[in-house]
Amino acid sequence: MTGRRKNGKGTLRERSDGRWEARLVVNYDSKGNPITKSVYAKTRAECLEKFEKLKEETVLIGGKLPKQAKPGMPFGEWMDIWYRGYCKPGIRDTTAMNYEHRIYSHIIPQLGHIPLNKLTQADLQAFYNRLKTTGRLNNTELYGEGLSDRMVRSCHTTCRAALEKAVVERMIPSNPAKGCKLPPKKAREMQVLTSDEIQRFLKQAKFDGYYDIFLVELSTGLRRGELLGLKWEDFNVDTGELSIRRQVVKTKDGYGTNAPKTKGSVRTIQLPPQLIRVLSKRKDDAVSEWIFPSTRNPDRPFNPSTIYRVEQKLLERADCKKIRFHDLRHTFATMSLANGMDIKTLSAIIGHESSATTLDIYSHITTEMQISAAKKIDAGYGREQEKVDDNDVDEIKTQPTDKDWKPTPGKIRKPGTGCISKINEHLYEGRYSPTNARGKRETHNIYAKTREDCEIMLAALIEDVRARIDAEKEKMKK
Repeated sequence: MTGRRKNGKGTLRERSDGRWEARLVVNYDSKGNPITKSVYAKTRAECLEKFEKLKEETVLIGGKLPKQAKPGMPFGEWMDIWYRGYCKPGIRDTTAMNYEHRIYSHIIPQLGHIPLNKLTQADLQAFYNRLKTTGRLNNTELYGEGLSDRMVRSCHTTCRAALEKAVVERMIPSNPAKGCKLPPKKAREMQVLTSDEIQRFLKQAKFDGYYDIFLVELSTGLRRGELLGLKWEDFNVDTGELSIRRQVVKTKDGYGTNAPKTKGSVRTIQLPPQLIRVLSKRKDDAVSEWIFPSTRNPDRPFNPSTIYRVEQKLLERADCKKIRFHDLRHTFATMSLANGMDIKTLSAIIGHESSATTLDIYSHITTEMQISAAKKIDAGYGREQEKVDDNDVDEIKTQPTDKDWKPTPGKIRKPGTGCISKINEHLYEGRYSPTNARGKRETHNIYAKTREDCEIMLAALIEDVRARIDAEKEKMKK
């Protein structure tokens, strides 16, 4: 009988199928539960050999660094060790995708050859400057050769964190990333729809068959992933309560679900009467466990990328300003504050961890409301004989809706001609999704600066794809 192995040495056992398995605890999750890795082999000796390699590749074994971690190792190798062992186990899949793009597409290719203990602040500063001027790898004809300020700052944050861990492990005396000059941090501009735009947007959504999903968004301010992750089990028809328990996220393989963003994001909110009626009616006709299922597969939730493209089409047809999907959340919050909702209540509804976060994001709105209130008080007490000039009050005003406005029908394309979507002000996407020779649907995309160019490129794409599929069908007949 095999004796008990010491802590940190892992476990070794013979499985019921005859194979040997060695298992090692490589890290712990946020709840303190162990995260393990296993290797398998036909013999005990082969399994132990694989196990030793696993231990060398694994960073977190009793808090010790792997054997290959040395001060003179290439920075790229240290970056890989830091990411896989210290960073990746504690982050979400979508965050991991962003980290991996920065590390393996930008940082390691340009800095990976420099020894860790020889990397200087000058090396890092030159790297950030190159990113800003010539760092873009794709779509340079559309966005220019340089990366955005935000991307440069993100690369710096990643480098600094990896180097700080090297300092803690006494592999280098100090962090060379400290003191680098970076592009200024700019907050993303928040845009909200006016009352008139909201009415046009919802009319257009109803005309195109998307009224329910956007009514829920504008009535609750849910994050996009939270909205698409709703199931009927989360909706209580009797009480009108809606529970947010999961979110849909993008993954390497498409999209999936996981827990909400933060602890404060797991919440239950009370829906307004109109929304309760809309969802109750929708539930009566439901054929899926998801409140908003995929149009192609009812067993899956709506695709986050698809709902964004739908929103952009609706905004364009409704003659509304172009905004992000997240700005619909800002629209809900802004309108709520303008109509008297207090910060604490709003914070609980939209799922912030604290009211301070909500106040920080929407401080400009509350300031405008305070100025408006002060001017009205001044008009009432100090200048009773004067009227307040509405143009002098900086607040969100509810404009009368244009009752004559009618939804715009979308251009109906003939079957087999693909579709075209406007991604942003200077980018169009053409998509063609035929059934291939094996009976499975496949998607092809092209991009262009104008709709006219996109039409030409899409037509050429469709012709090429059809020719290939026809050739494959002929080959399968032989």
